[in-house]
Amino acid sequence: MDYSQFPYERILCVDMKSFYASCSAVMLGLDPMTCYLAVVGDTNRQGSIVLAATPRMKEEFGIKTGSRLFEIPDDPRIQIVNPKMGTYVRISTEITRLFHRYVPKEAIHTYSVDESFLKVDGVEHIWGDAHTIAKKIKGEIHKEFGLHCAIGIGPNMLLSKLCLDLEAKKKGIAEWTFQDVEKKLWPLSPLSKMWGIGSRMERNLNRMGIFTVGQLANYRLELLEKKFGVMGNQLYYHAHGIDLSDIGAPIMQGQISFGKGQILLRDYPDPNEVKHVILEMCEEVGRRARQHKKAGRTISLGIGYSKEEFGGGFHRSRTIDEPTNITLDLYKVCLELFEENYQGKTVRRIDIALSNIVEDTEMQLNLFYTSKPKQRTLGYTMDAIREKYGSTAILRAVSYTDAGTARHRSKLVGGHKA
Repeated sequence: MDYSQFPYERILCVDMKSFYASCSAVMLGLDPMTCYLAVVGDTNRQGSIVLAATPRMKEEFGIKTGSRLFEIPDDPRIQIVNPKMGTYVRISTEITRLFHRYVPKEAIHTYSVDESFLKVDGVEHIWGDAHTIAKKIKGEIHKEFGLHCAIGIGPNMLLSKLCLDLEAKKKGIAEWTFQDVEKKLWPLSPLSKMWGIGSRMERNLNRMGIFTVGQLANYRLELLEKKFGVMGNQLYYHAHGIDLSDIGAPIMQGQISFGKGQILLRDYPDPNEVKHVILEMCEEVGRRARQHKKAGRTISLGIGYSKEEFGGGFHRSRTIDEPTNITLDLYKVCLELFEENYQGKTVRRIDIALSNIVEDTEMQLNLFYTSKPKQRTLGYTMDAIREKYGSTAILRAVSYTDAGTARHRSKLVGGHKA
């Protein structure tokens, strides 16, 4: 691969270490690197999920994100706290303001509440090289917030993120160049450790005899494109460490989707109650798509059964002829998928996603669906009301039933206590 024909930038990927747990530790006057603390969704529910744990909790007790409250040992050194999502978001905002001291706003991409990309090209004559800037930022974050971070540096967003995940999280600061790809990236296995490759894509690649990033990089490009289309092209070049995304653009073009998932506060044995929640969630997924002026053709529904039913569930998708972001269109497809696959068990988790995304700029008129333009306009109108007066200003009737969750979740931040 001739890397000289591709852009070489200086991108920092900054990740806050155990962000929620570290913030809570600092608020309690504790050292986040030495204390034993876990943030759980609800300290009053034994089955509540651990949202974050300090490094010591992970190392000594094996408690990490996704563990359950009842798995945390009864040890006097351990502190268990509820989340303070509003505070976490405010701290994240302040950290972003700290980044503004070094680079302009357009050179910052906030990837999540605890992870950001910074493009430092053009400011190195002021602050020093990329590694020096990373060291300054890391030091200031610790000095001003008492928090620790790791920073990966690379010639593009992809390599800076991979450098972060695979090396910087252990060292604190690390830098990869194109020359590191063959030695550090190609041996990577399983493929799901590669940013942008999910479990489903991993299975598809495994069936083709591809188990490492190196094997992917050396697979014939035309065969990958024949199998996966434009995604195959991206997989091939990403395996070589090449990424042409601009700051703020999605790393995997074509992977954009709008989704919502929630673990229900109780078991739902009644399928009619489950349908009520599905309608609420379709409203939210449709709203998110409309906010970005997007529509989609593939609707996915995932149902997770209660542990009382020994777990399990299903995840099914259906592609429709015309792209949509209309709530009732999404609901109709989700109902079909639910009726076809539901096994009469108690439900505890629901996931809904809209993918195969296109711009919502044109609408094909349908002689058998004459109300579609009105439904589309109604969706945008309801969104505008909620934007102005709050998310609960206008709700569907199901939200006022015992099954509805929208009113409760409107009081949360990021799905958790503010």
